[in-house]
Amino acid sequence: MRIRATGAAIVGALALSTLAVPAAQADNSLDRKDKSALVQAVRAAQQADSGAAQASGRAASAAEDGVPYELDLSFSQVKVNNGKPIVVGVSNQVTVPVTYTVTHGADVDIFAPDFLMDVEIYRGGTDYWSQTHGLLGDEWPVCTAVSSTVATCKGTIDIYPEFDLTLADATTWKTYGYAVAYNGQDPEDENIDLSQVGVVEQDPLGVTTKLQRYSKLTVNASPEPVVKGKTITVTGKLTRANWETHKYAGYTKQPVKLQFRKAGTSTYTTVKTVYTDGYGNLKTTRTASTDGYWRWSFAGTSTTPAVNATGDYVDVK
Repeated sequence: MRIRATGAAIVGALALSTLAVPAAQADNSLDRKDKSALVQAVRAAQQADSGAAQASGRAASAAEDGVPYELDLSFSQVKVNNGKPIVVGVSNQVTVPVTYTVTHGADVDIFAPDFLMDVEIYRGGTDYWSQTHGLLGDEWPVCTAVSSTVATCKGTIDIYPEFDLTLADATTWKTYGYAVAYNGQDPEDENIDLSQVGVVEQDPLGVTTKLQRYSKLTVNASPEPVVKGKTITVTGKLTRANWETHKYAGYTKQPVKLQFRKAGTSTYTTVKTVYTDGYGNLKTTRTASTDGYWRWSFAGTSTTPAVNATGDYVDVK
């Protein structure tokens, strides 16, 4: 398991604790400061005079200046949580899939034991390095070769609401991809030859995902049974996860539909719309006419997913 970092997800370039692991990805904690230094070196290399290319395709300036070269690799077909919003409650860990395709040069060995690659999500800022918050997976992704230059990869984003989230995180997140090829260089060696290290970043990846606060909705219709023509009172409550108090709190001033399904049928029909009060409570009355199920239905917002209460059956005599 990767040790998670507070704030931004981290790539690490010079401080790996171990390299010899299977499945092409080193399994370790990584240091953001070192990764930042390496990325800055890559950017410097990209801005430097490229000069004549070496036979390996690496920029001559990179070799001369001792800075990493730009790795021949790109990400495509990125998908987070199968394209659906990520919904998180107040306590349980949430793990969602991240899938993507990588296309790389024939000389790039993505299955080497000292090759690192991942796709992460972040919010805020103009790019990954100016972000407000980032999230990553506990484990490195696993890739399968499709050809000598193409592979499909599967990873995760792992979220721990008790530690990772604040209410501001219920928003749209961007995706960021990177790869680091050490090519046999020891990142713990202070004399590491950075010109032999390849790095690439792709930011943003053009795919976004939403993080939403898990919602709950209850209903109670009474009395049960009820005499035909008498009044039925339907109550309920709409709540959603609060990632700072780690409790569910009423979602106030929200429109919620009261719906009815006649016994023996399968379709609910909207009867009226009621707004939640200052505590998330709902209450209204209807005249009893026939047996059936009553429920509340919330359409959702950008920060909170849609939810339906389980229908409450009322027998009309």
